[in-house]
Amino acid sequence: MVNRITNAFTVAYGYPVVFTHDVFDPGNPVLSDLCREVGYGRGATPCLVLVDAGLSAAVPGLTDRIAAYGAAHADVVDLRRAPVCITGGEAAKEGWAVPNQTLHLATEAGLCRHSIILAVGGGAMLDAVGLGAALFHRGARLLRLPTTVLAQNDSGVGVKNGINLGGIKNLAGTFAPPAAVVNDLLALRTLSDRDWIAGCAEAFKVAAIADAGFLAWLDDHAEALRQRDQAAMETLVQRCAALHAAHIGGGGDAFEAGSARPLDFGHWAGHRLESMTGFGLRHGEAVAIGMALDLVYAWRHGLIGADDGRRVIAALRRCGLPIWHDQLERRAADGQPAVLAGLDDFQQHLGGVLHVTFPSPLGQRRELTAIDRRAMSAAIAELRDLQAAGSTEGRAPCK
Repeated sequence: MVNRITNAFTVAYGYPVVFTHDVFDPGNPVLSDLCREVGYGRGATPCLVLVDAGLSAAVPGLTDRIAAYGAAHADVVDLRRAPVCITGGEAAKEGWAVPNQTLHLATEAGLCRHSIILAVGGGAMLDAVGLGAALFHRGARLLRLPTTVLAQNDSGVGVKNGINLGGIKNLAGTFAPPAAVVNDLLALRTLSDRDWIAGCAEAFKVAAIADAGFLAWLDDHAEALRQRDQAAMETLVQRCAALHAAHIGGGGDAFEAGSARPLDFGHWAGHRLESMTGFGLRHGEAVAIGMALDLVYAWRHGLIGADDGRRVIAALRRCGLPIWHDQLERRAADGQPAVLAGLDDFQQHLGGVLHVTFPSPLGQRRELTAIDRRAMSAAIAELRDLQAAGSTEGRAPCK
């Protein structure tokens, strides 16, 4: 005799993504209002503030401003200690140090799972802190304040967190929606030129597979973005974030239980290139190169027109994004391009069934479950020729 009980239930998720300027101005109510909305709902909610050390160094007095904001809104936010600066950049995702630090600091601050952990910084730091917050008493309320282009328009508005282990990107991580996201658009002014430009890659990615009108806008504004036009960047961030949020909320698979990764155009090669360069490439730079390679493959297989694909690659270059790295020519022991191992990584990550997203046509997507590796090798060669024809522009930094 076999007895079986089926336990079926639905959990509704929802969180606000708010865009503002100068969020830590005591007269700006956005952060205070959100803390009231996601906190206890009665009195001041205990809060721990963790700040990306790189951001703190770039913005003198930032932690003092955060503390002053907390003091001005003490009826809503109970800052349990002064803001703590922790490792930022890709180093934040290397191993368990940042998640463990998050757990220890939250414990020392006397937080509970209904308290708020406010994470202020770039996407890598948010990923690592987010993992710690998700593990703290099985999930504290994480309020993200992304400060880079890539985090504001992509990772910071999503539902993932994670760290790299053993050279494998995001080997440890969870799906854990934040309580809220605040994008302070003025924070983008603190970025280096390289980080400003690298974040644009995710906008090209989502536009190429989901919004042809946005892709045309990116083509028209590529030079303005490269020249750090603030208004253009604010438009990019908000349109890109809206597209990502719409996919998460309406795509039917927010936690990626299936095999497809529909927002990961250009990522199978991008992730592999990050590893092959020891994470010397920014994520956005690696994705731009991955997109350029997949665009060549796409037009060679009739998924898009060759002229359309070349126009997108030209726009990437005019924006200042790379389309090539010499690691693409590195060979594995079997003589094939080493980057092709990224297809195996993707297949394993997706449960043994390969799904690679391509535009077909531009502005729409198509999932391929098989990639011709000989044809992809030929696409690498054609991309190398495109790079050579454009001299040094579009070549990724080799460090």
